[in-house]
Amino acid sequence: MPTNTTTPDYEHLPAGTPMDETDVSLRAYLTRLSDEHLAQYDKTWTDDQVKEWDGNFRLDDNLMLVCCERDVDITEFRAVLEDHLRFRGIWK
Repeated sequence: MPTNTTTPDYEHLPAGTPMDETDVSLRAYLTRLSDEHLAQYDKTWTDDQVKEWDGNFRLDDNLMLVCCERDVDITEFRAVLEDHLRFRGIWK
């Protein structure tokens, strides 16, 4: 019996928002993180704590992403991460 288990396209949320290649790459990166890891995130952490938790920030304080047109700093990372947590139902 076929089932329709369509997974939301987290890489392009929020829908209707113009996105460049970096926006999509950042969202794709977050999509690959486990629910368990994402659930550990604490909004009250300092930027340095977030960088340590993520483990993928470069020495210049930008996220290490492939296929990007621009750098992603901690402010953008946190904003997109917190939206992503809501989209995935990890945050209410």
